Amino acid sequence: MAFLVLVQGYALVVEPLLSIAQGAAVALAVGLATAASAYVLEHRIAAWSARRATDETDARGDDGKSKS
Repeated sequence: MAFLVLVQGYALVVEPLLSIAQGAAVALAVGLATAASAYVLEHRIAAWSARRATDETDARGDDGKSKS
């Protein structure tokens, strides 16, 4: 994503590095890579988050019940 911002900034200041078709192809490639990364990492991040939440609850000795 940062690459697309840099290309756009350069195009505004100096001159376009890429044609519109090339820019669309780069944007599509970045979008596909982002979607693939999110798909692959989704389960790992969910498991890590659940494990972290369980560890924090156990460390505090919190049983999840109200103390009032």
